[in-house]
Amino acid sequence: MTDLIKALEAKVNENIPQLNPGDTVSVHVKIKEGERERIQEFKGIVIRLRKGGNDSSVTVRRMASNGVGVERTFLLRSPRIDKIVVERHGKVRRAQLYFMRDRTGKSARLKQKFD
Repeated sequence: MTDLIKALEAKVNENIPQLNPGDTVSVHVKIKEGERERIQEFKGIVIRLRKGGNDSSVTVRRMASNGVGVERTFLLRSPRIDKIVVERHGKVRRAQLYFMRDRTGKSARLKQKFD
């Protein structure tokens, strides 16, 4: 039975590092436009991380123009993700950072965690 489950699981992407809530990441996603394919970068803060094998996902939030917040959820085992680069680690005390949705300006910053 476990062999059948392992056969159905998607392969793990080696270009995805260890992620934590509060990390500022740059997600490089493959976008298909017509017949061409290009890589688009989505840079923001990890506000949610769901671990669950095949269904594991990460939600990244960034501030777009005019202070509009944009959130995007990425499946970690998706072949559309080219790579994820962790730019800085944020110091947080929660697992889900939903309070960041209400923050703008300086209050939306997270302190940097130094290891």
